[in-house]
Parts: sequence; structure tokens; C-alpha cells
Amino acid sequence: MDLPYYHGCLTKRECEALLLKGGVDGNFLIRDSESVPGALCLCVSFKKLVYSYRIFREKHGYYRIETDAHTPRTIFPNLQELVSKYGKPGQGLVVHLSNPIMRNNLCQRGRRMELELNVYENTDEEYVDVLP
Repeated sequence: MDLPYYHGCLTKRECEALLLKGGVDGNFLIRDSESVPGALCLCVSFKKLVYSYRIFREKHGYYRIETDAHTPRTIFPNLQELVSKYGKPGQGLVVHLSNPIMRNNLCQRGRRMELELNVYENTDEEYVDVLP
């Protein structure tokens, strides 16, 4: 995947360290899910917490973001369009995506980046649903 804000196999803790560095709301990146094979996570910082939204690949290569049961599903032909939609305020995320965190190098399985991990760890739900 050739998106500059896609970080591949970045762990949750590594992701939190990157997003919370500088304390800016709206920092975001996409990484591989650690718990759901084949799924991605859209991670965004807001008020010193990191919120993760699962992204699933649908038929014909389309993408959808996990939503609550009362929100209609929106399907996107690519991740750029998904990011573009949620880059606008009021689309259902805790905050709109405003500052992509670009990767230096895509990590390889089994080899992780070393980051300073002395940041607040989000202990609430692992993932949140997009609200209407």
C-alpha cells in the first residue's frame, strides 16, 4: 500500500507514541490491525487520547469503516477517499482528520521501530464506532 500515512505493522503502543507526540488533535495514521487479520485501523489523536476505528476490505477491493448499528454503511473505492471524507468536520469521528503522520519506513513483520513509549496508554475500549 503506497500511502504516506500507512504505517503497516506498527503496534498500538508505537502508534500512540507517534500520534501523541506534540499533543495536536487530529493527528492520524493508518496501520494494520493487531487483532483482526486483514483489517486496518484508522487511528486519530484527540485530547491526549488515541481513538482507533477499524477499516474492513469489502468485495471488489472497496473499504468501509466500522460503524455503530444505527449508522448506514459507507463504502469507499479507496483509502484516499475515506480519509478525504473524514478530513471534514462532523462526519462521525471524535475529531476530523487534519494532520497525517507520515511514515519514515514501512516496518517489516518481526522488526519493530523503537519509540519512546512513556506516553498515556488508552485503557478504554480498543476501538470506537463512527456515530451518525
